[in-house]
Amino acid sequence: MATVAIQAHYDGERIILDEPFEIPAHAPLIVTVLPAVSEPNADAEEVWVRATASSDAFAFLADPAEDIYTVEDGEPFRDAV
Repeated sequence: MATVAIQAHYDGERIILDEPFEIPAHAPLIVTVLPAVSEPNADAEEVWVRATASSDAFAFLADPAEDIYTVEDGEPFRDAV
């Protein structure tokens, strides 16, 4: 099954999908609960940045063996203005 993000809500007892989606019975799933934000919130972004910085998920980046690129590799990326 492909990875998808589906809007849903919790009714106090169950997670209810907000749109139809075929899921096979007894399919193994990983549920990640994220608060729905209707508009960008600087405070929420700061919380995510802090959580990411304190997570071990990116600890491998401190390993010198990961430093395989130099400034001569590739080309600078510039956003279109």
